[in-house]
Amino acid sequence: MSAKKYVGGSFEQPVTVEARQASLELSADTVVIHKSGIEFRSPTPFNPWAEMTVALQPPGDGGKLHCHGVVIACDGSKHAGYHVSMVFTSLTKQVQTRLNSIAKSDLGVG
Repeated sequence: MSAKKYVGGSFEQPVTVEARQASLELSADTVVIHKSGIEFRSPTPFNPWAEMTVALQPPGDGGKLHCHGVVIACDGSKHAGYHVSMVFTSLTKQVQTRLNSIAKSDLGVG
């Protein structure tokens, strides 16, 4: 994943993460958005290579971004929670352009 990230607090809506085994609605301050993926804390583990969908509502854009991806790492415990890393796959050019714009904005961190 890129080192550039979009850190919470500026999303208008919570981030929704869905997989076959779970659906989570995460507050913006619990996720890190990269131009090629996402990292978040979860109370439940996700299996590596599980396919997931993420719905993001960037500020001022008007439309949600629906990104499909695969879990590449899930570390932690049921007591401390899990740190989940996911890489986006099969992004349309339009969605990739919007993610790149977010990562390159003043809100991105290099």
